[in-house]
Amino acid sequence: MNINGTSGKFSPPRMLVLGFIILIFIGTAMLLLPYSTTRGITLTDALFTSTSAVCVTGLTVRNTSADFTLFGQIIILILIQVGGLGYMSMATFLAILVGRKIGISGRLLIKESLSTTSLEGVVIFMKGMLAFVLIAEGIGAVILSARFYQDYPLDKAIMYGVFHSISALNNAGFSLFEESLVKFSGDGVINLTVMLLVILGGLGFIVIDDLYACIRKRSGKLMVHTSLVLWTTGILIIAGALLIYINERNYLFALPGTGLMETVYSSLFASVTARTAGFNTMDYSVVQPATIFLTTILMIIGGSPGSTAGGIKTTTISVVIINIWCTIRGRRDTVVFKRRIPEDMVSKSLVILALAIIYITFVTLVIIDMEHTKFLETVFEVVSAFGTVGLSTGDGAGHSFCAAFSDMSKGIIIITMLAGRLGPLTLFMALLRQREESIRYPEGRVIIG
Repeated sequence: MNINGTSGKFSPPRMLVLGFIILIFIGTAMLLLPYSTTRGITLTDALFTSTSAVCVTGLTVRNTSADFTLFGQIIILILIQVGGLGYMSMATFLAILVGRKIGISGRLLIKESLSTTSLEGVVIFMKGMLAFVLIAEGIGAVILSARFYQDYPLDKAIMYGVFHSISALNNAGFSLFEESLVKFSGDGVINLTVMLLVILGGLGFIVIDDLYACIRKRSGKLMVHTSLVLWTTGILIIAGALLIYINERNYLFALPGTGLMETVYSSLFASVTARTAGFNTMDYSVVQPATIFLTTILMIIGGSPGSTAGGIKTTTISVVIINIWCTIRGRRDTVVFKRRIPEDMVSKSLVILALAIIYITFVTLVIIDMEHTKFLETVFEVVSAFGTVGLSTGDGAGHSFCAAFSDMSKGIIIITMLAGRLGPLTLFMALLRQREESIRYPEGRVIIG
């Protein structure tokens, strides 16, 4: 793909959507190869798996460890890496390696892909992002491989370590274990390593870059965006873990043999991974409905802008809540950390939240009508796809709940994963023609509330 030029018909949002679709189709073709699977795969399931990998979701209609060969698993891993970082980042990296310069149009695409605020220094920022990703994944792979080596042969331990490290940092949730990480629910090394990788991947590279600059310059001044992301992430993790513990303390956590540390790890892990990572150390087919509902809310929120995570994003929900609070108190401006948030940002946040709720509601009702499934399990699956999470109540055979769906419903979930990865606003901007308003109409008062 030409990263230095775009025609007038292809705006950055449209190029972004087109690039992801092309990548998904390439992945589908690779997974359809006879040596990618152990017993063949249908076109729908190959397309579903490719989309889930590129959109770093983790929903599975085939068993990743049993149904795919080593070659197929490596293809999935490559799709996760490229999809998580953004195809523009990878294309730019390859262009730099062969000595090509990045033009203005290419920089615009990178800006759109990484959610950066300006074109200035965007290529340098991207180089730093790639370096961070390789270092973090490398350290994670070494730690996990060393731990897995205690239970598995060296070759398997390395494969497990590398696969889960990349999957965790990219918030993908794909696992080479049939029940994800359930059998490691009490393992401190695996829990803490995976959680840290998920958090780092979900914070957003803008935040990581700002934290690094702050430490390097020994300055305690962070951007408002960074502060808001850190506060929101911390609150969601702690509050989520506490509420999950409260919901399950007399049920799942009260089962014989469940120790204190396993309960702590499970609560924190479920809270962290619910916001788009998709790994699980709890069986979501047996948790309480309150836990399913809480997890659904966390999945809708997701990670932070410019990260490998999906959802409406932490800053979006924060701006909406702060705006509601300021409105209730009679303030004209939306203020956080003694800074006023621009009105267009507030409006954009409200639009993103509204589009997400409308889309999720519509898709859930359509699938329930087509598949005759229960509401809670269905909305959980739809939100998991939209938030690019990958958590599922399961089908009882090591697959996601949607594995039993018809091809039509699987197609709807595929579109939902793509919509969640790109963001509803980006997707609609890509599909609808943008027009400048040449006429401004007089005000018309409407009574609300």
